Amino acid sequence: MRIASHTIEVSTDAGIAVYDITPEIRGFVQQDRIGDGLAVITSRHTTTALAVNEFEERLVEDIRRFFSGLVPAERPWLHNDIHLRDCPPDEPRNAHSHLVAMLLSHSEVIPVVAGELQLGTWESVLFLELDGPRSRGVNLQLLGQP
Repeated sequence: MRIASHTIEVSTDAGIAVYDITPEIRGFVQQDRIGDGLAVITSRHTTTALAVNEFEERLVEDIRRFFSGLVPAERPWLHNDIHLRDCPPDEPRNAHSHLVAMLLSHSEVIPVVAGELQLGTWESVLFLELDGPRSRGVNLQLLGQP
């Protein structure tokens, strides 16, 4: 069995932002010659998430609006009481980002068959930034046979 690990770097925009990382994953599947196996994708941050869904401009805006309305940043979240916590004074007030991340997933597993990610016609692997702008890393581990 072949095992390969990679990091996908994403420079994110402010607020809630959605990125299609499927092309990078497909590139590593081809580079590592994984014929049949699994792609395990993991976010390394508590204010980001992963999802499999359609990457379409209007849906991306719906995602932003949905999560902003569901978990408003301006609510008086306890995590945002920076003066009561043991943290740097420039710590972001980002309780809403942590809460949205908990509603989503930090990992996805996609089968690879004959060198192709097994995604539906409109499916993509989406990386969701919930507290940008930042530099983020997504772990990709490929396991399989050539």
